[in-house]
Amino acid sequence: MHDELTKAIAADLGVSELAPEAQQEVIAKFGEIALKAATLAVVGKLAVEKRDAFAELAASGDAAAVQEFLNREVPDHEELAKAAVADEIRRFKEAPVS
Repeated sequence: MHDELTKAIAADLGVSELAPEAQQEVIAKFGEIALKAATLAVVGKLAVEKRDAFAELAASGDAAAVQEFLNREVPDHEELAKAAVADEIRRFKEAPVS
């Protein structure tokens, strides 16, 4: 399953031709960027007065509480996160190769 997922992500990012180790490195770095983009998109929709509460919940590591909070405060958070990740994939593919 992990290998299939890695292959699918590598294909999405257009890095399938790289060595497996390089693919893993690209995927890990991209994952960090995508997570930050998704988080910023969701937090950007969160009411300013709710951001401290969100930060506390996120820091607590209680994933269920974070999910419940976001479901209540930003009902479309999953769509926002998916759109942010899709935008990052598009940017990655369009970036010049150095």
